[in-house]
Amino acid sequence: MKVELTQVTRRFHTRRGVVTALDSVSLTLSDGEWVIVRGPSGCGKTTLLLTVGGLRRPDGGEVKVGSHDLYREMCSEERVAYRSKAVGFVFQQFHLIPYLTVLENVLSPAIVCPVVEGEKRAREWLERLGLGDRLDHKPSELSTGERQRAALARALFHGPELLLADEPTGNLDEQLAGVAMELCEILVRKGGTVLMASHDERAFRRAHRVLKMECGRFVS
Repeated sequence: MKVELTQVTRRFHTRRGVVTALDSVSLTLSDGEWVIVRGPSGCGKTTLLLTVGGLRRPDGGEVKVGSHDLYREMCSEERVAYRSKAVGFVFQQFHLIPYLTVLENVLSPAIVCPVVEGEKRAREWLERLGLGDRLDHKPSELSTGERQRAALARALFHGPELLLADEPTGNLDEQLAGVAMELCEILVRKGGTVLMASHDERAFRRAHRVLKMECGRFVS
């Protein structure tokens, strides 16, 4: 999915004053491209992902997905449909639903956007990510790495055109991080797009581009 950000700005008002999370950011992502954004904590990486995902409206600038402006042309219901059908999220805090099992969490996107043979597909993703014996467990019964893999399985379950991932390999060992990155490579080979916030040198070697962000801006 092609994504274009033009002069995007996002500010937050805090007790200590105004914080600029995105400072006139411009970025173009092409079909079949994997782009990583690296930078220190608080530099704006997560805000960038949420803005592209239709979850955080910018204060200024333009965010286009495909041929549509995400915030000027789409209403909130249309953004929900965009996220449900086209976008997979891996949040840094995972956001698994605590009262659902691992299998039910992976299946949860199908509530909004039904998937043919959804349960079979969900089981296959979980097996692939080494969670085949955790299907009936609740998130509280999983390790941090297992929750991260469950979140990745949920993000990929419906075959998204765009994967937005916030530190998706941070809690994974070498082997499982390799599996996660292979799945990203498969997605981009099929024409999908990956935008990832990461500090993982292993991912840097696989991505098409690695961009550095500081204080809400891309720097060389």
